[in-house]
Amino acid sequence: MRGLQRSAAAIAAAWLACIYPVFAVEFRELDTDRDAFTPATTTAKLGTILTEGSYVWIDNRGTPATNSFPELLVRIGARERFEWRIGFNYEQGSGGSVVAAVEVGEPPLGEAGADEANLLYGCKVRVTDQDGWLPRSAAIIEGFTPVAGDVMGTEPVATYAFGWQLPEEWRFDTAIRYAYADSEEGRFDRWMPSVVLRIPITDRWEVHAEWFGSWSQGLADDSVRPFAGPGTHFMITPRFEIGCRMGWGLTRDAAGYFVDTGAGWRF
Repeated sequence: MRGLQRSAAAIAAAWLACIYPVFAVEFRELDTDRDAFTPATTTAKLGTILTEGSYVWIDNRGTPATNSFPELLVRIGARERFEWRIGFNYEQGSGGSVVAAVEVGEPPLGEAGADEANLLYGCKVRVTDQDGWLPRSAAIIEGFTPVAGDVMGTEPVATYAFGWQLPEEWRFDTAIRYAYADSEEGRFDRWMPSVVLRIPITDRWEVHAEWFGSWSQGLADDSVRPFAGPGTHFMITPRFEIGCRMGWGLTRDAAGYFVDTGAGWRF
């Protein structure tokens, strides 16, 4: 019996030794851009690589659902306030609703979208730090080049995000995103505003509530696609987090529902 007790104690001690470093270190936000439609107002830390990925399911109205993966985004901290960005995504059955960081063209009118694959490349720079009422802000310039699908034009996208840290470590962020998108009718403008309130529950667990939308301009039948919904993420280790967000379309143009599950890890 004593031998069994010693073995159990040794196993417990070894297990505690393995998990103690996770609990002993300080957890700080990875500030992934995939955590919400509104991107983080920070850049990847100098000398690190922040990798993000997701699977997104979009319940389109009247057409088959969209499956989007891996929503891969690699953020490389090249300077104290500057990062390079590269990524890739495959979208099965594009429905036109933009609910994640990967921009897509508009499918043919009245038809279910075909499959698309996109390369992403660009950069992000931290513009200002919070100082009183002056918000922390960042600007993103990206290009999305389709490598498969019906819409083949490269789409330039510009985003400006800014926000404030509030009492109790709450954060309020907002952003405006513009894309010069492509469709069978030709080029058109897409405007995408968003706001998000982030609330930490513990030092490892955060929840948020978000509103965002997509407005097209220049099409024969322009669309208005706003969404609202909650999200959350949990840090498994100081360098790895998992998260989920979902939302509901608020107009007939928007998809009825979407769910986005993914992870972020820093090297």
